[in-house]
Amino acid sequence: MNKTEFVAAIAEEAGISKTDAAKAVKAFTDVVVEEMKKGEKIQLVGFGTFEAAERPERQGINPATKEKITIPAAKVPKFKAGAALKNALN
Repeated sequence: MNKTEFVAAIAEEAGISKTDAAKAVKAFTDVVVEEMKKGEKIQLVGFGTFEAAERPERQGINPATKEKITIPAAKVPKFKAGAALKNALN
């Protein structure tokens, strides 16, 4: 499912226009990104938790040259599914 299909499904499920659904999806993603940038986590009970994790600096190998390289530290997004979501899939 791509973003357009997702917006259409939200619009149908909620009984709203596709324009309003697109605004809601954009607002959701914007808020999640902004909160994760601040280091906050977003918990949606029953669905899951979004948070940013710190990945430490580490050593790697360039596969083309076999040369050792340093991979810099980075923040990475994480999502942990909630129990209700896990149960719905099984």
